[in-house]
Amino acid sequence: MNSKKSLSILFAVMFLVMVGFGIIIPVMPFYAEQIGASPTQLGLLMAVYSLMQLIFAPMWGRISDRVGRKPIIMVGIFGLALSFFLMGISTELWMLFAARIIGGFFSSANMPTVMAYVADVTSEENRGKGMGIIGASVGLGFIFGPAIGGIFSQGNLNTPFFLAGASSLLTFFLVMFVLKESLTDQQRQAQSQRRTPLLKAFNGPMSILFILQLFVSLSLAGLEATFAYFAYEKAQLESVELGYIFMIMGFAGAMVQGGLVGRLTKKFGEGRVIQLGIVISMIGFTFILFIDSFTTAAIYLTIFGIGNGFIRPSISSLLTKKSTAGHGSTTGLLSSFDSLGRIIGPPLGGFLFTLTIGLPYITGIILSVIALILYRIYHQLVKQSQLVTS
Repeated sequence: MNSKKSLSILFAVMFLVMVGFGIIIPVMPFYAEQIGASPTQLGLLMAVYSLMQLIFAPMWGRISDRVGRKPIIMVGIFGLALSFFLMGISTELWMLFAARIIGGFFSSANMPTVMAYVADVTSEENRGKGMGIIGASVGLGFIFGPAIGGIFSQGNLNTPFFLAGASSLLTFFLVMFVLKESLTDQQRQAQSQRRTPLLKAFNGPMSILFILQLFVSLSLAGLEATFAYFAYEKAQLESVELGYIFMIMGFAGAMVQGGLVGRLTKKFGEGRVIQLGIVISMIGFTFILFIDSFTTAAIYLTIFGIGNGFIRPSISSLLTKKSTAGHGSTTGLLSSFDSLGRIIGPPLGGFLFTLTIGLPYITGIILSVIALILYRIYHQLVKQSQLVTS
């Protein structure tokens, strides 16, 4: 199998999936409000999606180990398209909740299965590069999606949902006709016979890497939830300026993931790149406390974004190299920890912000320090187990 061709197709697939997902982001609050949602209900609409991903990502990852990656990616994307169309025709709040639950359930199949596919088709040496390419496609999709959603929402708030559904259907057919299966029949049969417990992926020193990812997601989600208020308090930045700042940060993160991660993991190994990412994120968090203008906000948030861009692909790469539980089970469990951070992060960040406006970022610095210590503990445990086995 040509891994370069497969990675190019997966890049396009995840880019289109995230464009569809991003299209509805700027519209969702106004659409939900139009149907009659209160701010609390809007928060629940957002949370229920992440909750479904938290619960079901490991299940989909594990199923993909047994039946193959392609059918699970197709199911995930088709279900996502269905949820967008259902949102577009929703006239009652319960319909919107049902659509979000369906979307969260099916879309939780996409990321872990795509990452498992990357692990299938890349050598250990090029694993970091493959994971970085997927990370870059996600980042770029998130940049273009909200911009498209904002433009097409001006005439009718329903339009972006149908557009997102059409984008997902297009992606479904792209997968159906262009993407080849990455697992052989023998590999699928071996996984079916093995029936490894799901929590086998979460044992030994590797469990530390999952917790490390949780802390990274927690601090990122806390920042995303509070930065608009913080930037207004510190530099009177409005929504349009914030949109540009997040776009700059997103581009920087995508460039790092698409280009630098692969080279650095190949040269220095995932461990050093994870530590580098944590340190740069920590520096970014520290600088964010001192923003006073559009320029400083853009620069400091971009420093944070670059650091964050190093971490996730490198953790994914390292876990799929070390785990014996099947790539799908491992990436599914990682997606769950990521979702858990995204569920806890926004309310925690909001609560900390009400105490002191800089507290979410000081907490981010503390979480980064803990993440760095966790990695050092993981590294020591791996060294000790290697000494024992040798």
